[in-house]
Amino acid sequence: MEKYIKAPLREEDIKNLKAGDYVYITGTIYTARDAAHKRMADSLRASEKLPLEMDHNIIYYMGPSPAREGRVIGSAGPTTSSRMDKYTPDLLDLGLKGMIGKGKRSREVIDAMIRNKAVYFAAVGGAGALLSKRIQSSEVIAYEDLGTEAIRRLEVKNFPVIVVIDSEGNNLYGMATEQYKSHREEKS
Repeated sequence: MEKYIKAPLREEDIKNLKAGDYVYITGTIYTARDAAHKRMADSLRASEKLPLEMDHNIIYYMGPSPAREGRVIGSAGPTTSSRMDKYTPDLLDLGLKGMIGKGKRSREVIDAMIRNKAVYFAAVGGAGALLSKRIQSSEVIAYEDLGTEAIRRLEVKNFPVIVVIDSEGNNLYGMATEQYKSHREEKS
């Protein structure tokens, strides 16, 4: 099912998203990858303020390539989400409600998503040039010294993603595996 939502996320939107839904996000999302997540974790351990509010926001696991002339941003494809898994439960507990990346998530992340009613989206890997066309603006807001891994605020319009894990823990990857097994057994 196709759904159109605004970011930051509203509780009602999160509740209505189900694993397998095609979603188009419009609004403000943030980027952060490995190095930025490590710095945020270090800040939390030191009881320092984070450079962005987590409450109802979405973090996109992406580090863009340099923008070509006349473009807001370069290629903007997702990175492997599991690299952020050791940091993610703490951010979810602080109010993070959405993540965009690619690949599976750990049991700890899924449990924190269920506990905090959050959602995990996948963006299509290898489609970074196409995804960048949905980004209206990009501004570095923290950790500029990290280059492409700096935290950015992005304004997006109809940014295409798929719900992989919904707020109840339903997991599209697991569902697809079971459907495949069932289909193979029927053919045998």
